[in-house]
Amino acid sequence: MPEISAKKTVLGNGVRILTRDMPHVRSVSLGIWVNMGSRDESDTENGLSHFIEHMIFKGTEKRSAFDIARAFDAIGGYTNAFTSMENTCFHARVMDSHSETMIDILTDIFLNPAFSPENIERERPVILQEIGMVEDTPDEYVHMLAGETFWGGHPLGRSILGSRENIFRFDSDKLRQFFKTAYTPSRILIAAAGHIDHDQLVDRIGPLFDRLIPEPTVDNVPPSRVQSRMDIHEKDLEQAHICISARGLAITDEKRYTLSMLNTLLGGNMSSRLFQSIREQRGLAYSVYSFVSSYSDAGMFGVYAGVDSANVSETINLILQELQRIKKEAPDLNDMKNAREFTKGSLLLSSESNDNQMVRLAQGEFYFGRSTSMDEIFSEIDSVTSTDIQNLAQELFQPDHVSLTLLGPVFDRSAIDGAFQVSD
Repeated sequence: MPEISAKKTVLGNGVRILTRDMPHVRSVSLGIWVNMGSRDESDTENGLSHFIEHMIFKGTEKRSAFDIARAFDAIGGYTNAFTSMENTCFHARVMDSHSETMIDILTDIFLNPAFSPENIERERPVILQEIGMVEDTPDEYVHMLAGETFWGGHPLGRSILGSRENIFRFDSDKLRQFFKTAYTPSRILIAAAGHIDHDQLVDRIGPLFDRLIPEPTVDNVPPSRVQSRMDIHEKDLEQAHICISARGLAITDEKRYTLSMLNTLLGGNMSSRLFQSIREQRGLAYSVYSFVSSYSDAGMFGVYAGVDSANVSETINLILQELQRIKKEAPDLNDMKNAREFTKGSLLLSSESNDNQMVRLAQGEFYFGRSTSMDEIFSEIDSVTSTDIQNLAQELFQPDHVSLTLLGPVFDRSAIDGAFQVSD
């Protein structure tokens, strides 16, 4: 079935409404997005976007937190929210017959949050527990530490959750002021996908959001050129957790499809070079993979592995060997074919979910100002050559732009220093 084009309406104050009708499904996914994330916060504000994400569901002028939860449960709906470096989203998914109720609740909690002092005091320890939970989950915590290592003092290197010191300081007035000045109409986007009528949604939601008053916004400060560094965080753990970071690409970079293929070849699936070399051939790690973190103006390519502390140096050496190998040896035709089909298959399967379609609508609008069709994406993937991948690897994996973050027991620091010698 061909993909149906997205429809878009821009309100007078700049709020955007986008929909993609998927008539073959019986559900609707709707997200209220704000083009605002943790990188937009100052040092003293760090964690406010995430705190607001929690508080949005804690009551409005006419609904308590229990009323909100009960209303969604009563229609068999799913609701959640998330904060990223550059976006915040409040979303829900329900049967199409309950879309009016979903729209009413999501609109109310976004436009009329109470931010009551009592609820803030109740939620504060929950967020502190969330920070502690991340710190107690080493394979997750090492990624946060790797961001600090790679980005240095730039906001992209801070935790989305904020610091404990900031969480203790935030109060109702602080949340209200930040919400008022940051969540402005030009940053707000409403995206919906599923069995939904665009005009009906605009008629229902448009007048409510059109009341918001436009405010000036401030542009992000791009990160400076990253430098190679090594950070070791000793901790008594069962495993040592390794994260090697290199330069990536901005999410809008014309070579982004080449980077996606490069990621697939190196550590994106079970036949990838890193998985085969480190897990299958040597049995050094249960979990080993590569990943890409891309933002509006910068990006990071990373490799993670969790290994026995005795195997840290060997694993670091093997990872660096694979980064060097792809710089020197272009992938063969069979590898390219497999990587291309895996990448397209993953995208196509995810596109069958209206949740993912809703996310695609919002991100396409924020970063490109338009929706990108699956045919266009597939055409770009098909055009990537093995030489493109080799050239990009040579561009990104430069010795003075590769960093190492290690979390766990360390028995031989000098051996780690020796293993982490990146060369051309």
